[in-house]
Amino acid sequence: MTPELGVDVELQPGREAVVRVAVATLWTSPEKVRPVDSPALDPQADVAAWISGMDPEQQVGDCVLSQLLFGERVLVTVLRPDGWAHVVAVEQPAATHDPRGYPGWLPAAQLAPVASDDPQGPDAPWVVDATFTALRAAPDGEPVVAGVVLGTRLAPAGPPADGWRPVHAPGHDQPLWLPDGDLVPLPTEPPSARDVLAVAARLRDVIYVWGGLSSYGIDCSGLVHLAWRRFGVVLPRDAADQAEATTPLPLGAERPGDLYFFARPGRRIHHIGFVSAEPDAAANRHLLHACYQHRRVLDEAMPAGRTATLVGVHRV
Repeated sequence: MTPELGVDVELQPGREAVVRVAVATLWTSPEKVRPVDSPALDPQADVAAWISGMDPEQQVGDCVLSQLLFGERVLVTVLRPDGWAHVVAVEQPAATHDPRGYPGWLPAAQLAPVASDDPQGPDAPWVVDATFTALRAAPDGEPVVAGVVLGTRLAPAGPPADGWRPVHAPGHDQPLWLPDGDLVPLPTEPPSARDVLAVAARLRDVIYVWGGLSSYGIDCSGLVHLAWRRFGVVLPRDAADQAEATTPLPLGAERPGDLYFFARPGRRIHHIGFVSAEPDAAANRHLLHACYQHRRVLDEAMPAGRTATLVGVHRV
């Protein structure tokens, strides 16, 4: 299956582009997509319909690498005639894959060229704090970009009016609008770990999706990446890289908001979660994480199986 044609003629290999849909999915290759993936391949990328249309096993298929949020920048490296683009997600560090960012494939119709005066990208000064919102053509108008998610960075295009705020939107000549309360300025000071933990806790019961990076569906390292991204802090995308980018602590010194890492003997780190409570006198620990076994985000006392593979605790 291939996405619909509609490659923007201004997209060019070697140049940056920007995501023009609420959530774009990054694939291992065009040949790996499945019939069930059709909603995510649409030029409007209906990720909610995609996730709800999969069974639990399809939600953990290895054809997905990551996801990109509205306005996120990528470096285009290949444009295929069938409408696929190979990109490097430059806002998702992935040293084990590519020093420039996370590489993968997505439909080129989900990208827009970057204008010379484009205010989007990692320096956009505001961020979506709502779990979900929509960008509209006018205040209280019909959605133009539905399903914009927590952690999406946006640049205001003017002052608010009657409870609505205009923002710049890739692929749109005119500003789009969202409720003013759904958008907050990025903090100028580093957040506390407890503040980040509180954001992650808002995603409890979100479905576990391999490679997911949104409040529709998320994986373990995606939960950590997205919660910190809400505050403008960019961590690597994968758990092993997140371990390299954070500071180890002695077990027992952890505090809520720190990070637990897990690995099997002789293997690389395969799982990550937030410390959700201080260990008690008996060293019982609590973990907030996107759990593959339970297929959702949950906060739980650390099970014995997890404790057996706990290899460290780190602080951002």
